[in-house]
Amino acid sequence: MMGYDRAIVTFSPDGRLFQVEYAREAVKRGTTSVGLVFDEGVVLIVSKVKSPLSIPENGGEKISQIDDHLGAAISGFMADGRILVERTRVKAQVFKLTYDEPLDVLGSVKDVADTMQAYTQYGGVRPFGVALLIGGVDEKGSQLYEVDPSSTFYGWKAHAIGRGAPEARKVLKKDWKEGMKEDVAIKLAIKALRAAEKTIKPQEVVLVVITGKQFKKIYGENGLKTIKKYW
Repeated sequence: MMGYDRAIVTFSPDGRLFQVEYAREAVKRGTTSVGLVFDEGVVLIVSKVKSPLSIPENGGEKISQIDDHLGAAISGFMADGRILVERTRVKAQVFKLTYDEPLDVLGSVKDVADTMQAYTQYGGVRPFGVALLIGGVDEKGSQLYEVDPSSTFYGWKAHAIGRGAPEARKVLKKDWKEGMKEDVAIKLAIKALRAAEKTIKPQEVVLVVITGKQFKKIYGENGLKTIKKYW
């Protein structure tokens, strides 16, 4: 095994890239991120840094805005996620300036996946130790995708990544319904995150609602009342 896990470009005899598998383990150790689609948009929810002395909005954000209609939740190495988000923001702005229309959700997903794939194919690099839930609204409606460290992406109606993903997915699988309204979707997202992160408190939650019209982040003192309403 040791001869095959030191270089990203070397397959093991049974067809595995060990460095990619290690990157997936890094994601499993990250805090839980949950996303789900409702009738007019997408809800993303994560837990933030729990230290009372931290200022989460000054770095270390686990949900990032890509465009007015597009956002991403991160699990794994935050620095890796930040680089991917910044690249996709540039892609979205270049696309808008070039074509005078917003970048579609799948286009942003493919851009992230293409970048991550390159880091599984060349010597002297390592895979991105992060997975993303990318959600947004375009002419095809509300969409949610997961991109993992291997650069594979899947579309989901509801999904979770990170250390508590199995527990969160059980809740989503049981309770998600087609055509959910925004308030029901927010309540379900919180329920799934609470199942995954057992000791989480309302003030430790960052919640984002994305529609075709706005990217609305709910967190901190201003958002605490809203989150408690659905707790």
